[in-house]
Amino acid sequence: MIKDFYIKNMVCDRCIKVLKNEIEAQEIILLEIELGLVVLDIKDDRELEILKSVVESNCFEIIDSTEDKITEQVKVNLIKIVGNLPIDLNEKLSTHLAEKMHQDYSKISKVFSFTEGITIEKYYIKLKIEKVKEMIQAQEKNFTEISQLLDYNHINHLSRQFKTETGLSLSQYKTEHKNFRNPLDQIM
Repeated sequence: MIKDFYIKNMVCDRCIKVLKNEIEAQEIILLEIELGLVVLDIKDDRELEILKSVVESNCFEIIDSTEDKITEQVKVNLIKIVGNLPIDLNEKLSTHLAEKMHQDYSKISKVFSFTEGITIEKYYIKLKIEKVKEMIQAQEKNFTEISQLLDYNHINHLSRQFKTETGLSLSQYKTEHKNFRNPLDQIM
């Protein structure tokens, strides 16, 4: 039986690789895998139990509720946006998400805010700030280049958001060599 499984806390290509390898090692037929989604051909309840064990042993969760699926889809879409630099949205974030998820944005937004206790926009800002931290630590781009890659209209806008989120200026963060990065699956 072909079945989609929505997986919580998949945030990068390594997550995909780990689950792919572990599922294939159990000889379960893997048809597709991407951030937040695994499509399998499950033969019986035994394979379903093995899948649950593999998922949980790697600190992921199988998502059952519709609300949690919507929330995870939002997170995955935003992670993909921030991971694909330069960010080049040709429309508002709300329009982009509604089109990607084939749902009304007001519903998506209400569900996300209810399940996570934060708005989609605030979560998106937090993801972008984590990307800024990563780029500062890589020391390959200056602040202006970082702001442009992350689709800020001006460096000052990035500076204000960074200070609000971290309590540090961009320069302070860079000179203190602090690693205050948060794992993407724990941003809130």
